[in-house]
Amino acid sequence: MFSWVNAFITRVNTYLTRMNLPNVTVTLIDILEILILAWLVYRLLNWIQSSHAWTLLRGIMVIAAALAVIYLLQMDTLIYIINQGLSIAIITLVIVFQPELRKVLESLGERELLNHSFLFGSSRNYTSRFSDRTLDELVRASLEMSAERTGALIVIEQNENLREYERTGIEIDALVTSQLLINIFEHNTPLHDGAVIIRGDRVTAATCYLPLSDNKSLSKALGTRHRAGVGVSEATDSLTIIVSEETGGVSIAYRGTLMRSVTEKTLRDRLIEAQNKTAAVRKRSRWFRRAR
Repeated sequence: MFSWVNAFITRVNTYLTRMNLPNVTVTLIDILEILILAWLVYRLLNWIQSSHAWTLLRGIMVIAAALAVIYLLQMDTLIYIINQGLSIAIITLVIVFQPELRKVLESLGERELLNHSFLFGSSRNYTSRFSDRTLDELVRASLEMSAERTGALIVIEQNENLREYERTGIEIDALVTSQLLINIFEHNTPLHDGAVIIRGDRVTAATCYLPLSDNKSLSKALGTRHRAGVGVSEATDSLTIIVSEETGGVSIAYRGTLMRSVTEKTLRDRLIEAQNKTAAVRKRSRWFRRAR
């Protein structure tokens, strides 16, 4: 089964021998270490990009460069102070960046690594697939609110749980219909402020508070509704539909990316993608639970 692996290792060792490198041999463990290291670097770069931690990384690089200069020049007083305060600094960083660290650890358990593997399951139930009828109702509601320039913020839960945000709003638990969504976001109604959260075929909550995105690349013309839609898409794998009150344009936020002024076809296609993705993960989770 692993004959091709052994053949590959043999060829690598032969190549290294021809390079006259002293005592260099490659084993299966070495290859596994390289693959694990490459995966960790890939995940780190993805996290930096998705969490907009580049500014933080630059700050750490500046501090590291300053420390290197201090140690090279043998500045004994500064070295003593740094050594004494190093443990305190590490604890302080953990406290200050606790939310970011928590997201990284959660992403290891809830996103691609485990969700996309049939060998691992989850203790919680995954989101039910929303039906074609719900998809049609979402498209109809979005287009009608767009025509009337009624502002709306609809968050569709996928694989990551949104109960943290549901608790900030008012529980509804009603079947998704276009008329219900239009009535919720109608001007001067008690529930029109905030976001609506949808799980499967049901509206679970309204007037929910969402985290605002601090992405500096977003247009300055975008208001709180769009920034909240992008913010929740950065924190979770949810798909968010945003209807602008000023222009009537329909936008979609997913994984921190905002698609503005989408057409009916684009909106429907994105919802179909979300529908199929949610169904696939749910199917794998069911298979694992039966296997156990």
